[in-house]
Amino acid sequence: MNRCSIRCAWAFACVALSLCTTVHAADPYPSKPIRIVVPFAAGGATDILARVLAEKMSPRLGQPVIVDNKAGAAGIIGTDAVVKAAPDGYTILLSISNTMLTNVFLYDKLPYDPRKDLALVSQIATAPIVLVVHPSVSATTAPELLQYVSKNKGKLAYGSYGIGSYPHVAGAWMSATQQAEMNHIAYKGEAPMMQDLIGGQIQMAYASILQAKPYIDSGKVKAIGVTGERRASALPNVPTLVEQGLKDETYRATGWLAVALPAGTPKAIVQRVADEVRAACELPDVNARITGMGFEVKCSTPDAFAVAYKQDLPVWERLIKRSGAKLE
Repeated sequence: MNRCSIRCAWAFACVALSLCTTVHAADPYPSKPIRIVVPFAAGGATDILARVLAEKMSPRLGQPVIVDNKAGAAGIIGTDAVVKAAPDGYTILLSISNTMLTNVFLYDKLPYDPRKDLALVSQIATAPIVLVVHPSVSATTAPELLQYVSKNKGKLAYGSYGIGSYPHVAGAWMSATQQAEMNHIAYKGEAPMMQDLIGGQIQMAYASILQAKPYIDSGKVKAIGVTGERRASALPNVPTLVEQGLKDETYRATGWLAVALPAGTPKAIVQRVADEVRAACELPDVNARITGMGFEVKCSTPDAFAVAYKQDLPVWERLIKRSGAKLE
């Protein structure tokens, strides 16, 4: 083959490759199934919400939306899998603020940095927490509880569902500010924590509304107040801690559930996913499902999520540092 033939063949190959690339790039999104990664085991609130959204989003997207549970290491394994996935919109993370924000202050070494390695899509819901006490605790309001823990220095215990979780850092803050020297008991999940609270092995705990509401309704525990700026829709008669006078940032903070994509995902795809999440959340049955689990519907835009995330970072950094929580 002479030089001319070689050049012509090379030019033809380049043109063909260019055409293939152009056609591929022009493929509309989505053109194949989408995977929502939940970094926790099936059956929990995050998993349930992911499956509800997947069911509603699939018809609008014209593709199957599959929920993939990748549990382990406090959500780190599943989150890392999304971070390392191709930034093409086909691998979506649906998780909570712990894995997407607070873990960065708890662990000295994470396989990813959520501040850099995730493209924020939408906060789906905020997650207010309810402060509950055993019926033997005489306090019925937040100010009364502060007095109670102060008067019972070194005698009380509070529970949490993990080192560095909101129940841990909030309990530690209350104990420190009241010089109560309360004992922190970390449980492997909320269910055993609530059982010990009911049994009187611990005197107080911050719990999810989903877990605590049946026991509040039955009188097995007393609700003192909820975190955040507004009363929770699922507990409308329980005042916030803020409106009872506990106004510092610890009691104003709430966790959240949100959707993210790998960093580098094209903005058009980020926006499309955000639009579909919002459309699903606005459906009356989905909205009711979210509030029924004790959450408050948010469904923000990527820009609004970015603003909220930036505001939350220093708050949670302070909360965790004050608690002294560290994990390896």
